[in-house]
Amino acid sequence: MTQSVLSSFSKPALSRSDLNDLYKTIQNDLEKVEQELQSISSSPNPLIAEINAYLFQKTGKRIRPALVILCSKLLGYEGEAHIFMSALVEIIHTASLIHDDIIDNANLRRGKETVHARWGPNITVLLGDYLYIKSVSLSLQLENDRINRLLSDVSSQMIEGELVEYSLSRNLNLTESEYLDIIQRKTASLFAASCQIAGILGKASAEEEAWLWSYGLNLGMSFQIIDDLLDFKGNEKIIGKPVLSDLSEGRITLPLIYTLWTDGRSHQERIRELFERNNLDKDSKEEILQIVKDNGALDYTYQKASEFHLRTQEIISRFPSSPPRETLHLLAEFILNREK
Repeated sequence: MTQSVLSSFSKPALSRSDLNDLYKTIQNDLEKVEQELQSISSSPNPLIAEINAYLFQKTGKRIRPALVILCSKLLGYEGEAHIFMSALVEIIHTASLIHDDIIDNANLRRGKETVHARWGPNITVLLGDYLYIKSVSLSLQLENDRINRLLSDVSSQMIEGELVEYSLSRNLNLTESEYLDIIQRKTASLFAASCQIAGILGKASAEEEAWLWSYGLNLGMSFQIIDDLLDFKGNEKIIGKPVLSDLSEGRITLPLIYTLWTDGRSHQERIRELFERNNLDKDSKEEILQIVKDNGALDYTYQKASEFHLRTQEIISRFPSSPPRETLHLLAEFILNREK
């Protein structure tokens, strides 16, 4: 591992307050996004209204809306459509989380009950479908064929990613390339689309639009890899869900993949033996965690996230210097070194 990666790994983790500092220059736009979310998610149906009010409380990082806003400002866009589109990408993201929690049978997200745990799987899966369909339907109001196709395509990719991930759950033969393909579909594709939407709104050149898409894709890859790393090394009180919850749910992520493909045969066999148990107990999870830590898998995972991070920095530097460009630099830094 290079010295630069080791140095980054030792940096203090960045907190939510750091993200709030980054958002200062776009705070007014983000407030408008919150208002748009409340408007879109309102419903005359009491049940839908109740669940949406719970879902769209201002508790998330709002990274995808921030990307639409920042990339729009990077291009000098002066309209208002970016607010509406920011709300739509957040709704698509929320729909994906709803489906994710059902598949994983997860009870906690961001430190509070999931919709699945609170209202049950039947209502929740229907609500996730409803939000996907509504977001794509609402995008038709812009009468922009390219954005409509982009949102339809990214929604399909995200669902495909979930399907592939579920089909490969508990598969200890999963390769790193298969893992990267899954996270590109289920996470990074929406990051990329958020940036590309801004490019379309801001009438970017074909080259600039490709840069924005690539910046978002690499940012999303870094984000998801760090998310998976935090499942092994995060603080449960900070990340808002139990540590090793991915492992308990049968999700095979990069730290475990690296360990299974590089560690000695005895460790590989021991992990397989423990993992074949239907319910991993605390001692089993701690034993797996220790094996993963001892063979350098956590360092390797951070290094892989750093590689995608470095690409974001190189890509965004192609744009002229400006406050939005600097914020996009810092946002990538936040994502790489966050603690939740």
